[in-house]
This record gives sequence, structure tokens and C-alpha cells, in this order.
Amino acid sequence: MMDILDIVRDNWILLLIGQYPNGPLGGLAITLLLSVAGLALAFPVSILLTIARVSPLRWIRMPATVVVYVVRGVPLIMFIFWVYFFVPLLIGSTVSGFTTMLITLVIYQAAYLAEVIRAGIEGLPGGQSEAARALGMSYMQTIVKIILPQALYNMLPAMVSQFVSTIKETSLGYVISVNELTFAANQVNSTLLTKPFPVFMLLALIYFLLCFTLSQFAHFLERRITNKRAGAGNKKPSEPDVNLALAQAVE
Repeated sequence: MMDILDIVRDNWILLLIGQYPNGPLGGLAITLLLSVAGLALAFPVSILLTIARVSPLRWIRMPATVVVYVVRGVPLIMFIFWVYFFVPLLIGSTVSGFTTMLITLVIYQAAYLAEVIRAGIEGLPGGQSEAARALGMSYMQTIVKIILPQALYNMLPAMVSQFVSTIKETSLGYVISVNELTFAANQVNSTLLTKPFPVFMLLALIYFLLCFTLSQFAHFLERRITNKRAGAGNKKPSEPDVNLALAQAVE
């Protein structure tokens, strides 16, 4: 335990922000930056994939399905190598490890988020789509205004859980020298040489605390959504409320 405390005392800046401001930003800061940016950029792509996946048109649905199944069926490490070697050939210049990892996470997380959102859509009562279409709304209006908002709200806990997975997946950036938390821990280990166990025990502890906190937040959201849904199910809407909701939906 004392070894871990000594490592934290002597190397907390390197583990937190890398060599910044005297060098590149790294450590936990890059891990969180990669996770947030990767998930944020993957979100709109996942929405498009989801809409294509639930489309009644086969020529739209099938390509999206193939993309999702291929991405989900291949290990992330393989995508990292593919992007690392293919993107420079595609654009004719080298790219940084950070950019490579970001592109990989966007592709990979978009496929997983698309399935999360699709599950949320399929979990909604089918009568909502039929009611919207009966009110004269088009298919896209029904998806965008009625179905997607509810699906996204219901699947918020799953999206937070996906963020937890993204944080852990950033550790694979170590293989292409992305200066994230695992890379920083390995730098500490290379400096100390004789304390690999406490260094990587500290690394595991940091990941655990971060992911456990976010997982608890996901459970909190899930309970809150469940309670709100149960409360809404027990409440009987008045006739003016129903008329107002229908009018807003038509608009």
C-alpha cells in the first residue's frame, strides 16, 4: 500500500495530464478526452445507422445491418491496426496515434450505440407509430419526433454504460503509442523498474474507481427513468392534456 501511495505522490501529474505543459497532454486527461470525443462523434453516426436499421426499405436496411454486424464481430484491436495502416494510405499522409484511436472509436462505438438505440425503439409500444401515422405524420416525422426522443431517453443508462466501455477501450491505444493513462503508467513503470505490480495495481484502481462511479450513475438514471415511467403509467391524463399532446405531435 505504501508503494502505491509513493507512486501517486511522485507521479500523479504524469498520470493525470502526462508531460503537459512541457510536453504533450496525456494520462487520464487524454483517456477522458478520447472517450468523450469518440462517443460524441459516434452518436450522430449511430442515429443514422439506427434509422437505416429500422427502415422498411430493404436496400437501406441491409447495408446498415452488414456494417453493424461486421464492426461488432471484429475485435477492436483489429480495427485499430486497420485504421492505423489504412488511413495514411487513403489520405497520403501520416496521422497521429490520437487521431487513429479517435477514428477507430467513432466507427466502433457507432455500431454498438446503433444497436442500443434500436433496442430502445423496439421496446416502445407499436401503437405509438400507428397513432402517429393515423394523425398524418410521415415515416420520418414519426421516427424523429415521436420514436427517437423516447428511445434515447429510455436508453440513457445503456449509453452511460457504453461510455464506461469506451473508457476501458481507450487503453488499447497503448499499442499505437497514444499517450493515454495506460501509456503513462507504463512510463512510470519504466522509470521505477522494480515496482511493476504496484504501478499496474494503481492503474487498475484508477480505472475501477472511474468506471464504478459512472456505472453507479447509470444505475441511478435507470432507477429514475423506471420510477418516472411507473408514475406516468399510474397517472390518467385528462382530456385537455390528450388533445394538447395530439396537437403538438401534428405540428
